[in-house]
Amino acid sequence: MKRPAERRKPQARAAKPSSRRKVLVIDVGGTGVKILATGQTEHRAFPSGPKLTPSQMVSGVKKLARDWDYDVVSIGYPGPVVHGCPIAEPHNLGRGWVGFDFAAAFGRPVRLINDAAMQALGSYKGGKMLFIGVGTGFGSAMVVNGTVEPMELGHLPYKKGVYEDYVGRRGLERYGKKKWCRQVADVVAGFIAALEPDDTVIGGGNVKKLNALPPGSRAGDNDNAFAGGFRLWEHARPDGEARSKH
Repeated sequence: MKRPAERRKPQARAAKPSSRRKVLVIDVGGTGVKILATGQTEHRAFPSGPKLTPSQMVSGVKKLARDWDYDVVSIGYPGPVVHGCPIAEPHNLGRGWVGFDFAAAFGRPVRLINDAAMQALGSYKGGKMLFIGVGTGFGSAMVVNGTVEPMELGHLPYKKGVYEDYVGRRGLERYGKKKWCRQVADVVAGFIAALEPDDTVIGGGNVKKLNALPPGSRAGDNDNAFAGGFRLWEHARPDGEARSKH
């Protein structure tokens, strides 16, 4: 029996939504906000930080993207999201994200998803994939047969705190690179054993700091978040889904 050809890894800069809409993808992180739009070849960015509010994010994005054309918006949000809305304030940004009307602020239909889930969707090749993001925090998501499921593993109890305390940026700063690398390897091995994925991707801004990848895993590319953002609109209805509350 002939084996099906393996899916090629999607490339963020080559991704084009099948709906032919022009999509603006926004990847909101604890240290920076990155954007890329359909047809553009280089992403743009500006700093974020613990005081960044959603209004400031929107203002910064609009300024950076003022010469780009886009019909709809995808946002990767660093926190839990339910039905396209943040349900908790981000740990590493300012306040005001819960209840904020992103569609009204951008004047476009908006799809908002957890940031790790967006990068996971862009990293997906097939089967059951576990995504772990080591950056400012500790992101996690599963993609099973093309359906993405965000997880908040980083805030589960672990040792004397939560996982994020040990494998996020705080852990790297507190324990140093050598011990942090060991902790990442141990944590990833535990989740691989428990969840039994076909494929495991380690992404996030600090993946490049790992001396070696945990066994059974491959490195992700942060630009895959853009591919995931484009994919969010591939099967959208013609009028989109997320709308302004007004």
